[in-house]
Amino acid sequence: MAAAQIHPVILSGGSGTRLWPMSRALYPKQLLPLVSEKSLLQEAGLRVTDKTRFAPPLLVSNDEHRFIVAEQLRLAGVAPHCIILEPMGRNTAPAACVAALTLTGEPEALLLVMPSDHAITDVQAFLAAIDRAAEAARKGKLVTFGIKAARPETGYGYIKCGAPLSGVGGAFNVAAFVEKPDAARAKSYIAAGDYVWNSGIFLFPAALYLKELERLKPAMVAACRAALDRAKRDLDFVRLDKDEFAKAENLSIDYAVMEHTGHAAVVPCEIGWSDVGTWDALWLIGKKDAAGNVALGDVIAEDAKNNYLRAESGLLAVLGVEDLVVVVTPDAVMVSRRDRAQDIKQLVARLEKSGRSELTTHPLVHRPWGTYRSIHTGDRVQVKHIMVKPGAKLSLQKHQHRAEHWVVVAGTAKVTRGSDEITLYEDQSTYIPLGTAHRLENPGKIPLHVIEVQSGSYLGEDDIIRFEDTYGRVEKK
Repeated sequence: MAAAQIHPVILSGGSGTRLWPMSRALYPKQLLPLVSEKSLLQEAGLRVTDKTRFAPPLLVSNDEHRFIVAEQLRLAGVAPHCIILEPMGRNTAPAACVAALTLTGEPEALLLVMPSDHAITDVQAFLAAIDRAAEAARKGKLVTFGIKAARPETGYGYIKCGAPLSGVGGAFNVAAFVEKPDAARAKSYIAAGDYVWNSGIFLFPAALYLKELERLKPAMVAACRAALDRAKRDLDFVRLDKDEFAKAENLSIDYAVMEHTGHAAVVPCEIGWSDVGTWDALWLIGKKDAAGNVALGDVIAEDAKNNYLRAESGLLAVLGVEDLVVVVTPDAVMVSRRDRAQDIKQLVARLEKSGRSELTTHPLVHRPWGTYRSIHTGDRVQVKHIMVKPGAKLSLQKHQHRAEHWVVVAGTAKVTRGSDEITLYEDQSTYIPLGTAHRLENPGKIPLHVIEVQSGSYLGEDDIIRFEDTYGRVEKK
Protein backbone atom coordinates (compact mmCIF):
# COMPACT_ATOMS: atom_id res chain seq x y z
CA MET A 1 0.00 0.00 0.00
CA ALA A 2 1.06 3.60 -0.49
CA ALA A 3 1.77 4.21 3.19
CA ALA A 4 4.59 1.67 3.01
CA GLN A 5 6.54 4.31 1.08
CA ILE A 6 7.34 6.07 4.36
CA HIS A 7 11.03 5.54 5.06
CA PRO A 8 11.98 6.33 8.67
CA VAL A 9 15.34 8.07 9.02
CA ILE A 10 16.61 7.82 12.60
CA LEU A 11 19.33 10.33 13.44
CA SER A 12 21.77 9.09 16.06
CA GLY A 13 24.67 11.51 15.97
CA GLY A 14 24.23 13.70 19.06
CA SER A 15 26.28 13.78 22.25
CA GLY A 16 23.65 14.92 24.78
CA THR A 17 26.10 16.62 27.14
CA ARG A 18 23.30 18.29 29.12
CA LEU A 19 22.61 14.86 30.62
CA TRP A 20 26.14 14.45 31.95
CA PRO A 21 27.34 12.43 33.87
CA MET A 22 25.25 9.62 32.34
CA SER A 23 25.44 10.84 28.75
CA ARG A 24 28.99 11.10 27.43
CA ALA A 25 30.62 11.61 24.04
CA LEU A 26 31.39 7.92 23.51
CA TYR A 27 28.08 6.74 24.98
CA PRO A 28 25.50 9.52 24.51
CA LYS A 29 21.93 9.77 25.76
CA GLN A 30 20.24 7.99 22.85
CA LEU A 31 22.07 4.81 23.84
CA LEU A 32 20.90 5.00 27.46
CA PRO A 33 17.72 3.56 29.07
CA LEU A 34 16.56 6.90 30.48
CA VAL A 35 12.77 6.55 30.38
CA SER A 36 12.25 2.78 30.18
CA GLU A 37 14.25 -0.44 30.21
CA LYS A 38 15.11 0.15 26.56
CA SER A 39 17.42 2.86 25.25
CA LEU A 40 15.98 5.92 23.54
CA LEU A 41 17.40 4.61 20.25
CA GLN A 42 15.67 1.26 20.68
CA GLU A 43 12.38 2.99 21.53
CA ALA A 44 12.72 5.14 18.38
CA GLY A 45 13.30 2.07 16.23
CA LEU A 46 10.37 0.17 17.74
CA ARG A 47 7.99 3.06 17.04
CA VAL A 48 8.38 2.53 13.29
CA THR A 49 8.19 -1.25 12.91
CA ASP A 50 4.60 -1.29 11.59
CA LYS A 51 5.16 -2.73 8.10
CA THR A 52 1.79 -1.44 6.86
CA ARG A 53 3.15 2.10 7.25
CA PHE A 54 6.93 1.92 7.18
CA ALA A 55 9.80 0.54 5.18
CA PRO A 56 12.83 -0.63 7.22
CA PRO A 57 14.50 2.40 8.83
CA LEU A 58 17.70 4.08 7.71
CA LEU A 59 20.04 4.94 10.56
CA VAL A 60 22.48 7.84 10.37
CA SER A 61 25.05 7.40 13.11
CA ASN A 62 28.30 8.76 14.41
CA ASP A 63 31.11 6.48 13.25
CA GLU A 64 32.36 5.95 16.81
CA HIS A 65 28.99 4.55 17.92
CA ARG A 66 28.49 2.14 15.02
CA PHE A 67 28.85 -1.17 16.82
CA ILE A 68 26.76 -0.10 19.82
CA VAL A 69 23.99 1.19 17.53
CA ALA A 70 23.96 -2.03 15.50
CA GLU A 71 23.94 -4.20 18.62
CA GLN A 72 21.14 -2.24 20.30
CA LEU A 73 18.97 -2.49 17.20
CA ARG A 74 19.64 -6.22 16.98
CA LEU A 75 18.65 -6.72 20.60
CA ALA A 76 15.44 -4.75 20.01
CA GLY A 77 14.59 -6.80 16.92
CA VAL A 78 14.83 -3.80 14.59
CA ALA A 79 16.36 -4.66 11.19
CA PRO A 80 17.51 -1.43 9.49
CA HIS A 81 17.68 -0.87 5.74
CA CYS A 82 21.22 0.36 6.33
CA ILE A 83 23.36 2.23 8.85
CA ILE A 84 25.03 5.28 7.33
CA LEU A 85 28.14 6.44 9.18
CA GLU A 86 29.04 10.11 9.41
CA PRO A 87 32.79 10.73 9.74
CA MET A 88 31.94 13.94 11.61
CA GLY A 89 28.78 15.69 12.77
CA ARG A 90 27.21 18.01 10.19
CA ASN A 91 23.75 18.55 11.78
CA THR A 92 20.40 17.33 10.46
CA ALA A 93 20.19 18.89 6.97
CA PRO A 94 23.15 16.94 5.48
CA ALA A 95 22.07 13.76 7.29
CA ALA A 96 18.58 13.97 5.77
CA CYS A 97 20.14 14.82 2.40
CA VAL A 98 22.24 11.67 2.39
CA ALA A 99 19.20 9.61 3.38
CA ALA A 100 17.14 11.17 0.58
CA LEU A 101 19.90 10.49 -1.94
CA THR A 102 19.86 6.79 -1.07
CA LEU A 103 16.21 6.69 -2.18
CA THR A 104 16.47 8.48 -5.52
CA GLY A 105 15.34 5.27 -7.21
CA GLU A 106 11.96 5.62 -5.47
CA PRO A 107 10.48 8.90 -6.77
CA GLU A 108 7.40 8.73 -4.51
CA ALA A 109 9.34 7.95 -1.33
CA LEU A 110 8.50 9.87 1.83
CA LEU A 111 11.09 10.43 4.56
CA LEU A 112 10.15 10.47 8.25
CA VAL A 113 13.18 12.15 9.83
CA MET A 114 13.34 11.85 13.60
CA PRO A 115 16.01 12.15 16.28
CA SER A 116 16.86 9.00 18.19
CA ASP A 117 17.08 10.80 21.55
CA HIS A 118 13.48 11.94 22.02
CA ALA A 119 10.80 10.31 24.16
CA ILE A 120 7.27 9.71 22.82
CA THR A 121 4.90 8.02 25.24
CA ASP A 122 1.70 7.99 23.14
CA VAL A 123 2.75 5.95 20.12
CA GLN A 124 -0.79 5.60 18.74
CA ALA A 125 -1.21 9.38 18.67
CA PHE A 126 2.20 9.64 16.99
CA LEU A 127 1.15 7.19 14.28
CA ALA A 128 -2.08 9.12 13.72
CA ALA A 129 -0.06 12.33 13.36
CA ILE A 130 2.22 10.57 10.85
CA ASP A 131 -0.82 9.58 8.78
CA ARG A 132 -1.97 13.22 8.66
CA ALA A 133 1.53 14.42 7.84
CA ALA A 134 1.91 11.81 5.08
CA GLU A 135 -1.33 13.05 3.50
CA ALA A 136 0.05 16.60 3.52
CA ALA A 137 3.45 15.46 2.20
CA ARG A 138 1.79 13.70 -0.73
CA LYS A 139 0.20 17.04 -1.58
CA GLY A 140 3.65 18.60 -1.92
CA LYS A 141 4.41 19.77 1.61
CA LEU A 142 7.49 19.60 3.81
CA VAL A 143 5.85 18.78 7.12
CA THR A 144 7.10 19.33 10.64
CA PHE A 145 5.43 18.05 13.79
CA GLY A 146 4.40 20.71 16.29
CA ILE A 147 3.87 19.74 19.92
CA LYS A 148 0.93 21.42 21.60
CA ALA A 149 2.62 23.54 24.26
CA ALA A 150 1.86 22.44 27.82
CA ARG A 151 3.71 25.32 29.49
CA PRO A 152 5.67 28.48 28.57
CA GLU A 153 8.90 26.60 27.87
CA THR A 154 11.98 28.70 27.08
CA GLY A 155 14.13 25.76 26.04
CA TYR A 156 12.27 24.99 22.79
CA GLY A 157 11.79 26.78 19.50
CA TYR A 158 8.21 27.51 18.45
CA ILE A 159 6.18 27.35 15.25
CA LYS A 160 3.28 29.69 14.53
CA CYS A 161 0.44 27.91 12.76
CA GLY A 162 -0.98 29.70 9.75
CA ALA A 163 -4.03 28.92 7.61
CA PRO A 164 -5.43 25.38 7.64
CA LEU A 165 -4.07 23.22 4.85
CA SER A 166 -6.76 22.64 2.24
CA GLY A 167 -7.95 19.05 2.08
CA VAL A 168 -5.89 17.79 5.05
CA GLY A 169 -7.54 17.84 8.43
CA GLY A 170 -5.29 18.80 11.34
CA ALA A 171 -2.54 20.33 9.20
CA PHE A 172 -1.62 23.99 8.74
CA ASN A 173 0.66 26.11 6.67
CA VAL A 174 3.60 27.46 8.68
CA ALA A 175 3.28 31.17 9.41
CA ALA A 176 6.65 31.53 11.15
CA PHE A 177 9.47 29.70 12.90
CA VAL A 178 10.45 31.33 16.19
CA GLU A 179 13.73 30.96 18.09
CA LYS A 180 13.79 29.96 21.75
CA PRO A 181 11.98 32.82 23.53
CA ASP A 182 12.45 34.50 26.89
CA ALA A 183 9.86 33.77 29.61
CA ALA A 184 7.61 36.74 28.76
CA ARG A 185 7.40 35.87 25.07
CA ALA A 186 6.86 32.20 25.86
CA LYS A 187 3.85 33.13 27.99
CA SER A 188 2.47 35.29 25.18
CA TYR A 189 2.78 32.38 22.74
CA ILE A 190 0.80 30.13 25.07
CA ALA A 191 -1.87 32.81 25.49
CA ALA A 192 -2.13 33.31 21.72
CA GLY A 193 -2.99 29.64 21.23
CA ASP A 194 -1.60 29.28 17.70
CA TYR A 195 2.01 28.45 18.62
CA VAL A 196 3.39 24.93 19.05
CA TRP A 197 6.76 23.60 20.13
CA ASN A 198 9.16 22.70 17.34
CA SER A 199 9.79 18.96 17.77
CA GLY A 200 12.54 18.58 15.17
CA ILE A 201 10.61 15.70 13.57
CA PHE A 202 9.83 15.95 9.84
CA LEU A 203 7.98 14.09 7.12
CA PHE A 204 8.44 15.06 3.49
CA PRO A 205 8.85 13.72 -0.03
CA ALA A 206 12.50 12.84 -0.52
CA ALA A 207 12.47 14.35 -4.01
CA LEU A 208 10.95 17.66 -2.84
CA TYR A 209 13.44 17.98 0.01
CA LEU A 210 16.34 17.46 -2.40
CA LYS A 211 14.83 19.93 -4.88
CA GLU A 212 14.49 22.65 -2.22
CA LEU A 213 17.90 21.92 -0.72
CA GLU A 214 19.45 22.06 -4.19
CA ARG A 215 17.85 25.47 -4.70
CA LEU A 216 18.85 26.85 -1.29
CA LYS A 217 22.12 25.04 -0.52
CA PRO A 218 23.48 23.49 -3.73
CA ALA A 219 26.99 23.06 -2.30
CA MET A 220 25.59 20.93 0.53
CA VAL A 221 23.82 18.61 -1.90
CA ALA A 222 26.97 18.32 -4.02
CA ALA A 223 29.07 17.44 -0.94
CA CYS A 224 26.56 14.85 0.28
CA ARG A 225 26.22 13.30 -3.16
CA ALA A 226 30.00 13.02 -3.52
CA ALA A 227 30.33 11.60 0.01
CA LEU A 228 27.75 8.95 -0.81
CA ASP A 229 29.20 8.19 -4.27
CA ARG A 230 32.59 7.59 -2.66
CA ALA A 231 31.21 5.76 0.37
CA LYS A 232 32.60 2.37 1.30
CA ARG A 233 30.73 -0.67 2.53
CA ASP A 234 32.19 -1.77 5.86
CA LEU A 235 30.50 -4.89 7.24
CA ASP A 236 26.86 -3.77 7.68
CA PHE A 237 27.68 -0.06 7.43
CA VAL A 238 27.86 2.58 4.69
CA ARG A 239 30.86 4.73 5.54
CA LEU A 240 30.60 8.20 3.96
CA ASP A 241 33.73 9.69 2.41
CA LYS A 242 35.33 11.91 5.04
CA ASP A 243 36.86 14.56 2.78
CA GLU A 244 33.68 15.10 0.78
CA PHE A 245 31.28 15.06 3.75
CA ALA A 246 33.45 17.62 5.53
CA LYS A 247 32.51 20.10 2.77
CA ALA A 248 28.82 19.97 3.75
CA GLU A 249 27.70 23.05 5.67
CA ASN A 250 26.79 22.38 9.29
CA LEU A 251 23.08 23.30 9.29
CA SER A 252 19.80 22.00 10.67
CA ILE A 253 16.83 21.19 8.43
CA ASP A 254 15.06 24.24 9.87
CA TYR A 255 17.84 26.69 9.00
CA ALA A 256 18.73 25.13 5.65
CA VAL A 257 15.24 24.58 4.24
CA MET A 258 12.15 24.97 6.42
CA GLU A 259 12.56 28.67 7.22
CA HIS A 260 13.06 29.56 3.54
CA THR A 261 10.66 27.30 1.65
CA GLY A 262 7.12 28.00 0.50
CA HIS A 263 6.18 24.37 1.11
CA ALA A 264 6.38 24.28 4.94
CA ALA A 265 3.43 22.78 6.84
CA VAL A 266 2.90 21.78 10.44
CA VAL A 267 0.82 19.06 12.08
CA PRO A 268 0.09 19.95 15.73
CA CYS A 269 -0.09 16.88 17.95
CA GLU A 270 -0.14 15.62 21.53
CA ILE A 271 2.05 12.52 21.61
CA GLY A 272 3.67 12.59 25.05
CA TRP A 273 6.79 14.13 23.54
CA SER A 274 9.97 15.26 25.27
CA ASP A 275 13.36 16.01 23.77
CA VAL A 276 14.88 14.60 26.99
CA GLY A 277 17.22 17.54 26.81
CA THR A 278 17.77 18.14 30.53
CA TRP A 279 17.48 16.37 33.85
CA ASP A 280 14.50 18.60 34.60
CA ALA A 281 12.80 17.27 31.46
CA LEU A 282 13.29 13.74 32.78
CA TRP A 283 11.77 14.81 36.10
CA LEU A 284 8.74 16.20 34.26
CA ILE A 285 8.00 12.91 32.46
CA GLY A 286 9.19 10.59 35.24
CA LYS A 287 7.04 8.56 37.66
CA LYS A 288 6.88 10.52 40.90
CA ASP A 289 6.22 9.42 44.46
CA ALA A 290 3.80 11.18 46.80
CA ALA A 291 6.41 13.87 47.53
CA GLY A 292 7.10 14.57 43.85
CA ASN A 293 10.44 12.76 43.76
CA VAL A 294 11.56 10.71 40.78
CA ALA A 295 13.83 8.08 42.34
CA LEU A 296 15.71 5.52 40.24
CA GLY A 297 18.18 2.97 41.54
CA ASP A 298 19.14 2.44 45.19
CA VAL A 299 17.71 5.67 46.62
CA ILE A 300 16.49 6.68 50.09
CA ALA A 301 14.76 10.06 50.31
CA GLU A 302 13.74 11.46 53.70
CA ASP A 303 11.85 14.75 54.07
CA ALA A 304 12.64 15.52 50.42
CA LYS A 305 10.37 16.65 47.61
CA ASN A 306 10.32 17.42 43.91
CA ASN A 307 13.79 15.99 43.29
CA TYR A 308 15.22 13.90 40.45
CA LEU A 309 17.35 11.25 42.17
CA ARG A 310 19.23 8.64 40.17
CA ALA A 311 21.78 6.14 41.49
CA GLU A 312 23.62 4.10 38.86
CA SER A 313 26.15 2.98 41.48
CA GLY A 314 25.86 2.48 45.23
CA LEU A 315 23.33 3.98 47.63
CA LEU A 316 22.06 7.54 47.23
CA ALA A 317 20.54 9.00 50.41
CA VAL A 318 19.11 12.52 50.63
CA LEU A 319 17.60 14.41 53.54
CA GLY A 320 15.68 17.67 53.68
CA VAL A 321 16.26 18.80 50.10
CA GLU A 322 13.93 20.18 47.45
CA ASP A 323 14.01 20.77 43.70
CA LEU A 324 17.40 19.14 43.15
CA VAL A 325 18.90 16.85 40.55
CA VAL A 326 21.32 14.31 42.03
CA VAL A 327 22.86 11.76 39.67
CA VAL A 328 25.43 9.19 40.81
CA THR A 329 27.49 7.10 38.38
CA PRO A 330 30.43 4.81 39.20
CA ASP A 331 32.94 7.63 38.63
CA ALA A 332 31.03 10.90 39.14
CA VAL A 333 28.38 12.64 41.22
CA MET A 334 26.43 15.61 39.83
CA VAL A 335 24.24 17.84 42.02
CA SER A 336 22.25 20.75 40.60
CA ARG A 337 19.14 22.76 41.27
CA ARG A 338 16.41 21.59 38.91
CA ASP A 339 15.91 25.09 37.56
CA ARG A 340 19.61 25.21 36.59
CA ALA A 341 19.46 21.97 34.60
CA GLN A 342 19.86 23.89 31.33
CA ASP A 343 23.21 25.23 32.58
CA ILE A 344 25.04 21.91 32.96
CA LYS A 345 26.85 22.91 29.77
CA GLN A 346 28.89 25.22 32.01
CA LEU A 347 30.12 22.20 33.98
CA VAL A 348 30.78 20.36 30.73
CA ALA A 349 32.90 23.28 29.49
CA ARG A 350 34.97 23.12 32.70
CA LEU A 351 35.47 19.37 32.29
CA GLU A 352 36.46 19.81 28.64
CA LYS A 353 38.95 22.54 29.50
CA SER A 354 40.48 20.28 32.17
CA GLY A 355 40.70 17.33 29.80
CA ARG A 356 38.71 15.12 32.15
CA SER A 357 38.03 11.62 30.83
CA GLU A 358 34.71 11.56 32.73
CA LEU A 359 33.31 13.80 29.99
CA THR A 360 33.86 11.32 27.19
CA THR A 361 33.96 7.75 28.53
CA HIS A 362 32.20 5.62 31.11
CA PRO A 363 34.08 3.15 33.31
CA LEU A 364 32.14 0.49 31.37
CA VAL A 365 33.43 0.67 27.79
CA HIS A 366 31.50 -1.04 24.96
CA ARG A 367 33.30 -2.80 22.15
CA PRO A 368 31.86 -4.83 19.25
CA TRP A 369 32.97 -8.03 20.98
CA GLY A 370 31.65 -7.13 24.47
CA THR A 371 32.66 -4.76 27.26
CA TYR A 372 35.44 -3.95 29.67
CA ARG A 373 35.50 -2.06 32.94
CA SER A 374 38.56 -0.68 34.69
CA ILE A 375 38.34 -1.71 38.34
CA HIS A 376 41.77 -0.52 39.53
CA THR A 377 44.46 1.79 38.19
CA GLY A 378 47.78 2.27 39.95
CA ASP A 379 51.48 2.80 39.32
CA ARG A 380 52.44 0.42 36.48
CA VAL A 381 49.31 -1.69 37.05
CA GLN A 382 45.73 -1.73 35.82
CA VAL A 383 43.01 -4.30 36.47
CA LYS A 384 40.05 -4.79 34.11
CA HIS A 385 36.93 -6.92 34.05
CA ILE A 386 36.44 -8.11 30.46
CA MET A 387 33.21 -9.63 29.10
CA VAL A 388 33.30 -11.33 25.68
CA LYS A 389 29.99 -12.18 24.01
CA PRO A 390 29.37 -15.78 22.87
CA GLY A 391 31.05 -16.41 19.53
CA ALA A 392 32.96 -13.11 19.64
CA LYS A 393 36.70 -12.55 19.66
CA LEU A 394 39.13 -9.69 20.15
CA SER A 395 41.64 -8.75 17.48
CA LEU A 396 44.94 -10.58 17.11
CA GLN A 397 47.23 -7.97 18.67
CA LYS A 398 50.33 -7.19 20.66
CA HIS A 399 51.49 -4.48 23.07
CA GLN A 400 54.88 -2.80 23.19
CA HIS A 401 54.79 -1.59 26.79
CA ARG A 402 52.75 -4.02 28.87
CA ALA A 403 52.31 -7.67 29.78
CA GLU A 404 48.94 -9.18 30.72
CA HIS A 405 47.68 -11.86 33.09
CA TRP A 406 44.22 -13.35 32.35
CA VAL A 407 42.07 -15.21 34.87
CA VAL A 408 38.83 -16.82 33.67
CA VAL A 409 36.02 -16.35 36.20
CA ALA A 410 33.09 -17.59 34.07
CA GLY A 411 32.74 -19.26 30.68
CA THR A 412 35.32 -20.74 28.35
CA ALA A 413 38.25 -18.86 26.78
CA LYS A 414 40.10 -19.79 23.61
CA VAL A 415 43.49 -18.07 23.84
CA THR A 416 46.06 -17.50 21.12
CA ARG A 417 49.48 -16.77 22.63
CA GLY A 418 52.30 -16.58 20.12
CA SER A 419 52.27 -19.89 18.24
CA ASP A 420 50.27 -21.62 20.99
CA GLU A 421 46.50 -22.03 21.18
CA ILE A 422 44.98 -23.08 24.50
CA THR A 423 41.54 -23.43 26.08
CA LEU A 424 40.92 -22.12 29.58
CA TYR A 425 37.99 -22.84 31.89
CA GLU A 426 36.79 -21.25 35.12
CA ASP A 427 39.55 -20.55 37.66
CA GLN A 428 42.31 -21.14 35.09
CA SER A 429 44.76 -18.45 33.98
CA THR A 430 47.51 -17.56 31.53
CA TYR A 431 50.26 -14.99 31.07
CA ILE A 432 50.86 -12.89 27.93
CA PRO A 433 54.47 -11.60 27.86
CA LEU A 434 55.19 -8.11 26.55
CA GLY A 435 55.42 -8.04 22.74
CA THR A 436 53.68 -11.41 22.25
CA ALA A 437 50.89 -11.65 19.66
CA HIS A 438 47.70 -12.78 21.36
CA ARG A 439 43.95 -13.09 21.03
CA LEU A 440 41.03 -13.79 23.38
CA GLU A 441 37.98 -15.59 22.03
CA ASN A 442 34.71 -16.95 23.45
CA PRO A 443 33.84 -20.26 21.74
CA GLY A 444 31.04 -20.96 24.21
CA LYS A 445 27.32 -20.21 24.45
CA ILE A 446 27.46 -18.03 27.57
CA PRO A 447 29.34 -14.75 28.15
CA LEU A 448 33.02 -15.12 28.98
CA HIS A 449 34.22 -13.12 32.00
CA VAL A 450 37.94 -12.54 32.47
CA ILE A 451 39.95 -10.52 34.98
CA GLU A 452 42.90 -8.93 33.20
CA VAL A 453 45.89 -7.60 35.14
CA GLN A 454 48.10 -5.31 33.06
CA SER A 455 51.63 -4.41 34.15
CA GLY A 456 54.18 -2.25 32.41
CA SER A 457 55.57 1.21 31.80
CA TYR A 458 52.57 2.45 29.78
CA LEU A 459 48.98 1.16 30.03
CA GLY A 460 47.10 3.39 27.57
CA GLU A 461 44.51 1.97 25.16
CA ASP A 462 46.56 3.23 22.21
CA ASP A 463 49.39 0.76 22.97
CA ILE A 464 48.00 -1.79 20.57
CA ILE A 465 49.14 -3.18 17.23
CA ARG A 466 46.45 -5.19 15.44
CA PHE A 467 47.26 -7.94 12.93
CA GLU A 468 43.77 -9.37 12.31
CA ASP A 469 40.35 -8.08 13.29
CA THR A 470 36.80 -9.29 12.67
CA TYR A 471 35.47 -5.73 12.91
CA GLY A 472 37.59 -3.97 10.32
CA ARG A 473 39.84 -2.10 12.75
CA VAL A 474 43.20 -3.08 11.23
CA GLU A 475 44.87 -0.10 9.57
CA LYS A 476 45.19 -0.73 5.81
CA LYS A 477 48.68 -0.10 4.45
